[in-house]
Amino acid sequence: MSSQHLDVIIVGAGLSGIGAAFHLQRDCPKKTYAILESRQAIGGTWDLFRYPGIRSDSDMYTLGYSFKPWTNPKAIADGPSIRSYIQETARENGIDRHIRYGKKIVSAAWSTPDACWTLNIQNTATGETEQLTCNYLWMCTGYYKYDKGYTPDFPGRDTFKGQIIHPQHWPENLDYAGKKVVIIGSGATAVTLLPAMTDKAAHVTMLQRSPTYIVTIPEKDPIATGLRRFLPEKAVYRITRAKNVSLTLGFFNLAKKKPKPVRRLLLSLTRRQLEGKVDMKHFTPSYNPWDERLCAVPDGDLFKVLRQGKGSVVTDHIDTFTEKGIKLKSGQELEADIIITATGLDLQIMGGATFSVDGKPVNLTERMNYKGILFEGMPNLAMVFGYTNASWTLKADISSEYVCRVLNQMDKRGLRQSMPVNKDPSVKQEAFVEMHSGYIQRALAHLPKQGNKAPWKVYMNYMLDLGTLRYKPIDDGVMEFSNPVGKAQRAA
Repeated sequence: MSSQHLDVIIVGAGLSGIGAAFHLQRDCPKKTYAILESRQAIGGTWDLFRYPGIRSDSDMYTLGYSFKPWTNPKAIADGPSIRSYIQETARENGIDRHIRYGKKIVSAAWSTPDACWTLNIQNTATGETEQLTCNYLWMCTGYYKYDKGYTPDFPGRDTFKGQIIHPQHWPENLDYAGKKVVIIGSGATAVTLLPAMTDKAAHVTMLQRSPTYIVTIPEKDPIATGLRRFLPEKAVYRITRAKNVSLTLGFFNLAKKKPKPVRRLLLSLTRRQLEGKVDMKHFTPSYNPWDERLCAVPDGDLFKVLRQGKGSVVTDHIDTFTEKGIKLKSGQELEADIIITATGLDLQIMGGATFSVDGKPVNLTERMNYKGILFEGMPNLAMVFGYTNASWTLKADISSEYVCRVLNQMDKRGLRQSMPVNKDPSVKQEAFVEMHSGYIQRALAHLPKQGNKAPWKVYMNYMLDLGTLRYKPIDDGVMEFSNPVGKAQRAA
């Protein structure tokens, strides 16, 4: 079993991990680091998912990094373009040389006397294990299991004679030409797959238990397109990013404060898109806007194929799978050659690794999260978790800036350990994410907690977080710094 020591270990080479490495190189240039990636490629989500039409459901002016302008004309970008953007970022900054592929973190043990983490790492190809040690552990593993998606236990599944596919594991070169396809689900994946598959499929049906709010947005940002005629790319990116952040946050806050008028607006826009050719019952949710995440469709591509009759939406519950398709509670049977279970993700944090501090196991689901980044009573451990109501990267970027501020604070003071400690007995634990989506509700028991007030509350508010994480003092009476650097280490 081999061992090596690094100042910082970043886990995950996706959008968050590559961004974290950039910030570390820029803000803490003397730190040694490595990125552990359990798969064999850069890109995370954007390398894993390969289904037809895979695209962002956030605009790339906010999903892109703060430090690297998105120059592609498409604001809503396809998966391969996003993957190339991440790869290019890693290559341009020499980050790719720090990535160790096929390395999955199994457990992490903190030693206070040594002020370091000992990581047990498994080689995903051979099963062999090794150990690495680091002073700071930075988890950028996303929020779901990469090895499997979530699929309910459908009655009669084994009787279906066709093909059943989860989008997380799309078969290479799947031939769906002339086939009848049923997609189970109504989230971002389902509304992407339906229009994308109508190019070849005989017919595509989206089967949903309940409707979702679906919003049409331009595939190309008209303001960015106009600005490009006069301004350099960096200026265009900054202006468009600021504009989109303001619009997204403003609309979210309006939806929370005035749900009824926002609901009327969204439904009226959908009604206009359907042109009376599709029943509005399939697009009239029972909940208020932003109780669940809205789905965005570029240039109304979903509505276009529905108007043309190439696709359809059915709102019903599944009774059982049959040999030929799916029998619904209403008695209707949907015939299918291929059934796609776009039924969501199986959530987990920290890549499923286990943690201990000074020999005592720690269950992170019982700990409160601090500022959406650190953990109550956990030394030198950070997690990147993006926004649920805006682009993931907005939070990832400023979280990385904050972690680097913490690292520099420790170095400045000659201390080796930092962690938030709750000393306020009035702080009450709450669910980590305040959304009603099924995949969130299923996973709440597997997520950490948040508090009912700052700095333990996860606000999902970029402007608020920007001020707090970038500008407010690190020393806030909650963060504790300790474990002085020894004489031998000082001499080194």
